[in-house]
Order: sequence, then structure tokens, then C-alpha cells
Amino acid sequence: MRSRYSAYAVGDKDYLLRTWHSTTRPKTLDFDPGLRWTRLEIVGTTGGSPFHKVGTVEFNAHYQANGRADRMHENSSFSREDGQWMYVASC
Repeated sequence: MRSRYSAYAVGDKDYLLRTWHSTTRPKTLDFDPGLRWTRLEIVGTTGGSPFHKVGTVEFNAHYQANGRADRMHENSSFSREDGQWMYVASC
């Protein structure tokens, strides 16, 4: 989750697509040029240990859009694919 947030912050579309589960991965990503990610706050998690195949991460992603601070609250699901944790969807 933290690496995906960092990828959004620096605009690394290739990394985001590589870490997106094959069943839900979009063909392309577009970023809003007026948006700047400023901080990630993990609220909670489920699963995600080496013994789990699925997990969730609840988080607040803080950002500035056109000079105004705001946050996005999301609960994301992840699943292992070929041994790697992959983002599946917002749940």
C-alpha cells in the first residue's frame, strides 16, 4: 500500500499498473496535474501476513488540489498473485 501511494505521489504509472491485480487492472491511468499527494495515514488492516492470500488496507490519503487541502478515505482489497501482493479494488 505504501509503495502504491508513493507511486501515485511521483506519477509512476508503470509501477501502479504492475501492482494492480490482473483481473481488475485498467489499460491506462490518467493523473490530475492539479493534484499533489501529501501524506498517507493507515487506519487499519486485515490479513496480509505471509500466511494470508487476501487482505485489506483502510487509509486516508491526504492531498492538495488546486491549492486546497483534502483527503480521500478508502478501504482497498489486495490479493496475492504469483506470490506478490496486488491491488484488487476499493471495497
